[in-house]
Amino acid sequence: QSNGTSYGATTLAIITLEAFAGMWINAFLVCVLCIAWVKKKALNSNEKILLLLGCSRFCYLCFSWVYSFLSKIYPNCLYVHPILQLLQGAYSFFNCSNFWVSACLCGFYCIKIANFRNRFFIYLKVKIDRIVPWLLLASEIFSLVIGILVYKIIDKAVCKNLNFTCQGRFWKTTNRIEEHFYPIHFFTGFVYTTSFMAVIFSAVFLLFSLWRHKRKMQTNSKNSLSVDAHIRAMKSILSFFIMYSINFISFILTLIYSTKDQNTMMFLVYLIQHAFPGLHSLIVIFSNPKLEKALLSILSCLKCKVCIR
Repeated sequence: QSNGTSYGATTLAIITLEAFAGMWINAFLVCVLCIAWVKKKALNSNEKILLLLGCSRFCYLCFSWVYSFLSKIYPNCLYVHPILQLLQGAYSFFNCSNFWVSACLCGFYCIKIANFRNRFFIYLKVKIDRIVPWLLLASEIFSLVIGILVYKIIDKAVCKNLNFTCQGRFWKTTNRIEEHFYPIHFFTGFVYTTSFMAVIFSAVFLLFSLWRHKRKMQTNSKNSLSVDAHIRAMKSILSFFIMYSINFISFILTLIYSTKDQNTMMFLVYLIQHAFPGLHSLIVIFSNPKLEKALLSILSCLKCKVCIR
């Protein structure tokens, strides 16, 4: 029992560090973009995607940490209707939003920077700024639908398999309910797979465009700038691809080990899932010169204050 308590405390401590670091990074991203929005009275398509991505990840980490905290410290709270359903529904909504908006960002980079003579691709390049708001709206609607479905599935499973005790305020588990959660695994797998495929296609198209462009490149500044833009976008999407691959593997491990007593493997999964939103947003910040400059200026100010003290 002491080993289990120690493991739970260690897991919660690491999740807390990762979650709060990720929340700080995404809060910084949102604040910088909101300040720019107030100053310019408008945001470009890239900034709209990043703003929604930062908000989704901040809320995702908040709900994920609250769920982890309650499950480790106050597990009985999760048996109070409808706390478990609301937490899982909100978690699923922001998790889906996180992945689909990330996929939109990769697709946006690909369409904006890649050069193809295909009519449909040229049409997308011209209309992309008008398409982005609708893509983001569709992502949020689909995420909301999945969040509601997860809420309904968990509520149905809980009501079927749990008996009311303590005057209906708390529930006591009577049966295994893992089989009721297979639809949740299906929805989560669908979200992971579609976003992962979008990242893969964006990376392939951008790499092919870069290869074609380098073959036709001439020694003038315009082409050099175009190649530089290709390479910067390629680095960003490849970093996204690597992180998505690791996160996708963690999802597979979750399906395999979630119903088994494998503390070490599940600890690794929690580590990856809570590190992804912060690290990915950090890569986004350092791939954007304005965001990078703002972050470095804040860090330098903090360093100066620490030195003065």
